[in-house]
Amino acid sequence: MNEIESKDKEYIWHPFTQMQDWLDQPQMVIEAAEGIKLIDDQGNAYYDGVSSLWVNLHGHRHPTMDQAIIDQLGKVAHTTMLGLINVPATQLAEELMTVVPKGLTKLFYSDDGSTAVEIAIKMAYQYWQLHGKKKKQKFVTLANSYHGDTIGTVSVGGIDLFHRIFSSLLFESIQAPSPCCYHCRLVSDPQNCGMACIDEVEKILAHRHEEIAAMIIEPLVQAAAGMLAQPPGYLKRLREVTQKYNVLLLVDEVATGFGRTGKMFACDHEEISPDMMMVAKGITGGYLPLAATFMTDEIYKAFLGDAQQRTFFHGHSYTGNPLCCAAGLANLKIFREEKVLAGLPEKVAAAREQLVNFTALKHVGDIRQWGLMIGIELVENPGDKTPFPWELAVGAKVCKQARQHGLIIRPIGSVVVFMPPLASTVGEIKHMLSLIYLSIKEVTEEQKLQYVSKDVSAVMI
Repeated sequence: MNEIESKDKEYIWHPFTQMQDWLDQPQMVIEAAEGIKLIDDQGNAYYDGVSSLWVNLHGHRHPTMDQAIIDQLGKVAHTTMLGLINVPATQLAEELMTVVPKGLTKLFYSDDGSTAVEIAIKMAYQYWQLHGKKKKQKFVTLANSYHGDTIGTVSVGGIDLFHRIFSSLLFESIQAPSPCCYHCRLVSDPQNCGMACIDEVEKILAHRHEEIAAMIIEPLVQAAAGMLAQPPGYLKRLREVTQKYNVLLLVDEVATGFGRTGKMFACDHEEISPDMMMVAKGITGGYLPLAATFMTDEIYKAFLGDAQQRTFFHGHSYTGNPLCCAAGLANLKIFREEKVLAGLPEKVAAAREQLVNFTALKHVGDIRQWGLMIGIELVENPGDKTPFPWELAVGAKVCKQARQHGLIIRPIGSVVVFMPPLASTVGEIKHMLSLIYLSIKEVTEEQKLQYVSKDVSAVMI
């Protein structure tokens, strides 16, 4: 064990990690990066197949990103937005308004995805209170949803493993079925059901719309639930239903935004405009922590007035941080100048073509893809969808095996997640997928699976 690993284990508590397992196992130390590869302290290079947890878009050490941050450091790294304006935050807001769905006209800066969603929850609640709709206090969310780890976002989350212990701290939300055909329990034939999942949402709204402030959703893909893909048309119909019953639609594009699904935002696929949209992760190309909550003019104007009660009492020390916003501007510049979105269809198609080969593997139950967001669900028996026991840590073992082949990825339970940087070439995407194929085959077909942990958190993200 080298000095850095030793000190890490002495002082640091890692996210979503059972620290006993962490302390007991040797860990990789990343020292540098270049392009879409991470380099450890031994000089070994690995594909960053999870985009450093879904944030990196254009690769590491991109000259445009690096220079923008260096240039901003020569001016000012941070200044408060309480009573002051800064140049990069204003410029970034203007440019973001040219790419977000039409109808979204204002934004509120924050620091991460959880916070962006927390802001939206509070705004939606206060919006109805200001309109005199005092009963509209409830939020509808999807089963298996994930919107962050603050108390408000956990309250609208639906992943029991993450959240059950905090149940007494949470406010009550209303849960609608997860619209994933592979795991559908509403009908026997999800492919020809006429979208029974949206019918269930409409039943909830029809019955309780007078007490519902908003519905919050991860559009197209419930990422942290295991890349659960929604059927085409679901998002559009959801927008129609929420408008019909006068319920705000809050769209969480923290994971899906900035090209991940093949378009700038998931909303663009079905040409819908939500009442609020939350972004983070890719907003700075994966360089610095920044987030934003977008809203319509109607919502913004409800907070205007002389009365103190109309003020939105929320803020953070680093709101609109100039350094982060400079990175955000560079990110959008790369999208424009390198024609990132125009280059995605070829990459998405190459991934889809390569994924066809995975159906030959004995323990692949489902393959879910939206753009370059990919989840490969491993099951014990694909015929009846019998899952592997959690304690076998199949997903974690596959990802560990992939490291032996030079690829860093992360599992969500028994779902192997692949979300490469958008800058990956077609050849690199095919190569990374071939390494995942090999790793799945080696772990599930060529090795004897053994139980490794009694704590299921050890096999999560």
